[in-house]
Amino acid sequence: MGDIEVRGKKEDEDEKAEVDIWNYVFGYVKIAVVKCAIELGIADAIDKHGSPMTLSQLTTTLKCQPSRLYRIMRFLVHYQIFKEEPITKDSIGFALTPLSRRLSRHGERSMASMILLQSSPVTLATWHSLSARVLDSGNSPFETAHGKDVWSYAEENPRHSKLIDEAMACDARVAVRAIIEGCPQVFDGIKSLVDVGGGNGTALSMLVKAFPWIHGIDFDLPRVVAVAPKVDGIKYVGGDMFECVPKADAAFFMWVLHDWGDEECIQILKKCREAIPQDKGKVIIVESVLEEDENDKLEFVGLMLDMVMMTHTNKGKERTLKEWKYVLGEAGFTRIDVKPIHAVQSVIEAYI
Repeated sequence: MGDIEVRGKKEDEDEKAEVDIWNYVFGYVKIAVVKCAIELGIADAIDKHGSPMTLSQLTTTLKCQPSRLYRIMRFLVHYQIFKEEPITKDSIGFALTPLSRRLSRHGERSMASMILLQSSPVTLATWHSLSARVLDSGNSPFETAHGKDVWSYAEENPRHSKLIDEAMACDARVAVRAIIEGCPQVFDGIKSLVDVGGGNGTALSMLVKAFPWIHGIDFDLPRVVAVAPKVDGIKYVGGDMFECVPKADAAFFMWVLHDWGDEECIQILKKCREAIPQDKGKVIIVESVLEEDENDKLEFVGLMLDMVMMTHTNKGKERTLKEWKYVLGEAGFTRIDVKPIHAVQSVIEAYI
């Protein structure tokens, strides 16, 4: 490479750095404006209207101050979250995009609840202690910010607990659909399935509906299952997964084990091994598998989730395939099979 080429490459890198650094300086603005759009109900209003809406129509519907709403919409259009479309010869309306449809609170692919959780004051406060967490092996940033771990905090603060449940439910609607469409054979021959840490039962209700021969058990803390919407075909059991897991043909986990360190995961998985048949039982884990597919466009989400785990939990983390094999092997599972799906997570089947 000649001097001119080297100089040109350096200039390109400097130009890119100049753009990138400003994105980091004001990176919080995007999430703040998107959160604002969810709270105002912009996507829901346009969806309910059934066609693009003018600024005047949006202003009236949402009861907003016109010039400020315009500035919000200008920002959102710039980032292609919404788009402008002509309504008449002289008027322009704001229309939904595939991205803004995910901001609707009631859409099938809605991620609104996840965004509201991650942008809540409770969650954001924890990030200020991340560097201290890296320097020291003490409490998690969540515990530093709030004086107790995330589970204790949720138990004492029903509003935050509800935020967590709703966020997990909106992800479940996306991931479980991907499982049903991508690898339904995972549930062949399973007559009973215990969803360990099943929350409000969203994932399990979708699975029971798709595979009606399955009897489901939603297993979580008593305070969680007590308020879970009741669905036919599902039994609701309160308890502690560290002590005992209800017996079933298979145990199912979705975004549960990443909350815990290796020792805790091994303990939980050993309880699952005791709960499933020794000859044909299995554990189904729906979690991120880091470094598994370089072509996966969602790989970065796993890395971001790993930072979330470092911030919100004491020992939780996202795992590579090697790390999953370790915890499963230590818990007594001798064979695993990993299936990618069209979601952030993969499906891990583990057999005794």
